[in-house]
Amino acid sequence: MDDREYAYLKAIIKDLSGIDLSSYGERQMRRRLTAFVSRTPTLNIVSYCRMLQQDEAMLRELLVFLTIKVTEFFRDPSAFRQLETLILPRLLTHRRRLDIWCAGCSSGCEPYSLAIILNRIRPGRHHRIMATDVDEVALSRARDGGPFRSAEVRNLSESVLQEYFRVSGRSYWISDKIRQAVQFERHDLLSDPFDCDFDLIMCRNVTIYLTEEARNRLNRRFYESLKSGGVIFIGGTESIFDATEIGFTRLDHCFYTKSSNDALRSMKANRSFTPTEESRGRINAADICTVF
Repeated sequence: MDDREYAYLKAIIKDLSGIDLSSYGERQMRRRLTAFVSRTPTLNIVSYCRMLQQDEAMLRELLVFLTIKVTEFFRDPSAFRQLETLILPRLLTHRRRLDIWCAGCSSGCEPYSLAIILNRIRPGRHHRIMATDVDEVALSRARDGGPFRSAEVRNLSESVLQEYFRVSGRSYWISDKIRQAVQFERHDLLSDPFDCDFDLIMCRNVTIYLTEEARNRLNRRFYESLKSGGVIFIGGTESIFDATEIGFTRLDHCFYTKSSNDALRSMKANRSFTPTEESRGRINAADICTVF
């Protein structure tokens, strides 16, 4: 796929779906698109784009391919353990009700993981958990509460599966109690306006495909969307390289805070988290997930 073909395909995708690929790493995105388009026996990119304009199912297949995200409940268990034992308790010290945004939520595993934790550590409290993604197919599954595959729930203990899921054949469905705790909406991180005043923003393993400029712009917008003392929770392979310049303080490899002085002192005093022998196996205290 040459430069002209890539530019034309990007323009068609943006026109048909509203997804602008200009902020994504060009070399990686071009390679992915070339591999995907080669599955379709067309003469050239122009013919393929004409087919996209005429065939809604083909367009939907392409959009699912572009927005696909590997996800599972409690992905990176050690980070979720720290969320449970340090981050959320500190945020709940100052606020009874938390405002939370899970950006790039895919099919809902991460916001539902968060809702399960909140239900366990502060039962009876109602929080605002907004979860967004650009992929309507993934959002539809998230809103329905499933079905989830066994690979997506592999980190969960048997008691959590029994309490928060129902099983149908080989599929798992989230309980109504947890499903109703999360509000799902379509949102494009690169073009849509952001809400504000969040206590916690989760955006994990989303920015790895973005250009450096797009990542920096996104991180600054996340900063503006947090309350003072709020926390952003990112993926284990991600970093906010210009964190200090933006105004973030790093708490741990996955957590950064927009700090008031009091919140920063409190968080830093507890930032060092060493798992006990018990917590290296199943987490008996909260009974949330299996730790590798």
